[in-house]
Amino acid sequence: MAGTWLMGAGAAAVGRRPTAVLVAVRPVDGDGSGPGSETSLAELSRLADTDGLTVADAVVQNRTKPDPATYVGSGKVDELAAVAERTHADVVIADGELSPGQARNLEERTGVRVVDRTALILDIFAEHARTSEGRVQVELAQIAYQLPRLRGDGRALSRVGGGRMAGGAGMGVRGPGEMKLETQRRRLRQRATRLRGNVAELARRRERNRGRQARNRVPSVAITGYTNAGKSALLNRLTGADAQVQDVLFATLDPTVRRISTGDLTYTVTDTVGFVRHLPHQLVDAFRSTLEEVSGSDLVLHVVDAAAPDALEQITTVHGVLHEIGAGNVPELLALNKIDVAPADWVAALCRACPEAVPVSALTGEGVDRLRAELAARLGRR
Repeated sequence: MAGTWLMGAGAAAVGRRPTAVLVAVRPVDGDGSGPGSETSLAELSRLADTDGLTVADAVVQNRTKPDPATYVGSGKVDELAAVAERTHADVVIADGELSPGQARNLEERTGVRVVDRTALILDIFAEHARTSEGRVQVELAQIAYQLPRLRGDGRALSRVGGGRMAGGAGMGVRGPGEMKLETQRRRLRQRATRLRGNVAELARRRERNRGRQARNRVPSVAITGYTNAGKSALLNRLTGADAQVQDVLFATLDPTVRRISTGDLTYTVTDTVGFVRHLPHQLVDAFRSTLEEVSGSDLVLHVVDAAAPDALEQITTVHGVLHEIGAGNVPELLALNKIDVAPADWVAALCRACPEAVPVSALTGEGVDRLRAELAARLGRR
């Protein structure tokens, strides 16, 4: 269930799956037409479901760009408020990153808590991180997101005191609200400093392990791809591992490393965190040490959901993140997964678009032997 970080301190009192209303801006061209936001909105709905929320409705505004004050524009906010009231929504989720001012204005106009896509993804990561390293990285990302958004609520946290309010100290001095906010900021910054130290130590430890692998000449393969593409299922099929497999987004966050022996060749395979559209930059920064498993590998096994209608767009998204973490030049092998449920003509079209890709099914095992052979051949040529 969605936690207090996303829903606020009253989350536990709800006693049920909280209800969410989604809001999105669909970009339009000058002639009033433009690409739809259905795919992104459907993904946001899946993210909300993964986080334990029930999506009651969605509001979409056609605009060339988000409104700087209210994200969707003043008129559309009234419609959003009416939908939130009708559905008894506990939270409104924007399909984009909101500025602190936009979130505050939307909350005032709708009367319910407002969060954005970034906050939702951070909450999912916080729920699914299992290892101490994963939890540290998620908390660091949450702090980076939270710091610029701290604000007082109501008169008790009024930002500026003046005149006799501050003992006659005069206009512009700090009131009790501002001092409390500064205390919160200072504590968060101190906590972030400690967490970054922990992450740095874990990164050094991982670097030493990579150094030992290099000395022992153990090739490494990093499995990456869009979330829910079937990376963990394919790892299990390739290695006989028991990595967690669920039909939800971001089911696993912590790297899983297994060893494969094919003839005279032995190499490691690491399952890493999945990517998604508009992956929060706070997460990319926080998980940079973990994602270095990809940039430090000999080969990237990029798993693609061949049944997804936007498979090519997902490939582009993953390539963007790989370039961001410095792994854009690592040799790549595409595995078109889920061919057992994908239409045959669509798989054929993907193979034409990506001629070197290997079609596989982690569920049935089809194509896995060919994939093992291709992995061995690629690593043998390194």
